[in-house]
Amino acid sequence: MTSDHVILGISGGVDSAVAACLLADKGLQVTGLNIRVLDQAPDNLTLEPSPIVISDNPAYNIPVYTLNLSATFRDTIIANFRDEYLAGRTPNPCTLCNREIKWKGLLLGARMLEANLVATGHYARIIHTEDGPELHKGVDTSKDQSYFLWMLSKEELDRTIFPLGDLAKSEVRELARKFGVKAAEKKESQEICFVPHNDYRAFLSSSIPELETQVRHGEIIDAGGEIIGHHKGYPFYTIGQRKGLGISASEPLYVNRIDPSGNRIHVGSKESLAQDTLTAHDVNWLTPPPGEPFRASARIRYRDTETPCRVTPLDNDRVEVVFDIPKQAVTPGQAVVFFRDDTVLGGGIIA
Repeated sequence: MTSDHVILGISGGVDSAVAACLLADKGLQVTGLNIRVLDQAPDNLTLEPSPIVISDNPAYNIPVYTLNLSATFRDTIIANFRDEYLAGRTPNPCTLCNREIKWKGLLLGARMLEANLVATGHYARIIHTEDGPELHKGVDTSKDQSYFLWMLSKEELDRTIFPLGDLAKSEVRELARKFGVKAAEKKESQEICFVPHNDYRAFLSSSIPELETQVRHGEIIDAGGEIIGHHKGYPFYTIGQRKGLGISASEPLYVNRIDPSGNRIHVGSKESLAQDTLTAHDVNWLTPPPGEPFRASARIRYRDTETPCRVTPLDNDRVEVVFDIPKQAVTPGQAVVFFRDDTVLGGGIIA
């Protein structure tokens, strides 16, 4: 293995392309790896040349290979997505994909090509200390993606480079034009890659035969325990949802609990969404695991505002979190991620 050879995840977008050019400018040997996940074919654990061209500038004639992990993606990410909704939870597939697909694929590519490092176009930073690598927020707070990376191990972080962590998105666009990146003006997609038009309800209906027939006409229950309507099926609702309930009331009503075993959704006022306590499981620590309660700030979704809280370890992979100010729409299945200033301490799945 050579420490100056980096395998960079290439998506076809502007961020990963600029990251490739920045690494090349530092004198590193860069090889792009495009991990395919949406083919119907089985996994193909061989590297095939990719038609992706990073730049029109011959100075950045960086080779790109394709690694097909579509079957693993279907069996892990998509299967988990369906299972979580059927359990009445709201998953975040991007965090799981980072651990189970992207980094496993990049490190596999690194072994095959005898490289020592991997890189991506995420807006985050890694700072190396005497105690090992620390994950930090990207300097562009509007683009920071450290929230999605809490599932990675310290060993994976130790071999990872984030070339865009110190840059603002506007600077990346400017560099893309300078580097002759073909994707310089390409618009960003905020959609889940395997859910067309970001319509998860249509995706669930099409991928699970007869789902709508099996779960429709469930009861909608109000705060007093009264049946006030019927819904289209509990998997098609999320905590905090107001629109599309198909009921009339004297005040706005929001989904505040989902009961998959009874095919019921419970609704109440906006105040009913406020919670100051949650538990999380499958916790992963990027700093030394705490043995005692500690103070931190936390987010319960990507665009959430961080809130001060007290985190109490319950056992090896579970914690209780008590917020100083109640949070709105705490949603089982989403991630709670803990920060101290701009350092990511770890995270877990809201139970």
